[in-house]
Amino acid sequence: MRRLLSRPAAALLTVAALAPQLGGAPAAAEALPVVTVFVDNAKVMRLPEKTQTVVVGNPIIADVTLQKNGVLVLTGKSFGSTNLIALDANGAMIAETLIRVDASQASVVTVQRGALERNSYSCTPVCQPSAQLGDGAEYFGQVSGQADQRRKLAVGATAPER
Repeated sequence: MRRLLSRPAAALLTVAALAPQLGGAPAAAEALPVVTVFVDNAKVMRLPEKTQTVVVGNPIIADVTLQKNGVLVLTGKSFGSTNLIALDANGAMIAETLIRVDASQASVVTVQRGALERNSYSCTPVCQPSAQLGDGAEYFGQVSGQADQRRKLAVGATAPER
């Protein structure tokens, strides 16, 4: 599976890759370069030269899609952190970076009802229900179910008749 990183990430990966060659000790997890992406958002990145394979430690947290010319699209799937490793054609590690997936708080309003019930709304500018990870199960199910039904109707409406 071939997968691909942005100029800042590529520069950080290059620095991380050169550290052992320059006599530095192997980088500890907290010393890895960090790339942050929001849940349900994507970030375009460029891989270091000679990268043939990209490994994502936990694709439930983040996933990558390889594009042409060493370009990678990193997508935040769930809150948390994982690592991304770039390998050359011989399977040698070229670089490693930490991927952190955070919640976007720019337009999300969270309503907490007691200890267990949480509802989220996207306020851009009018507040509408928006299922977010961590919402109460019933609310999440209702909101995501409606969104899924709407998506199916839209896909069905554009499907060619047979």
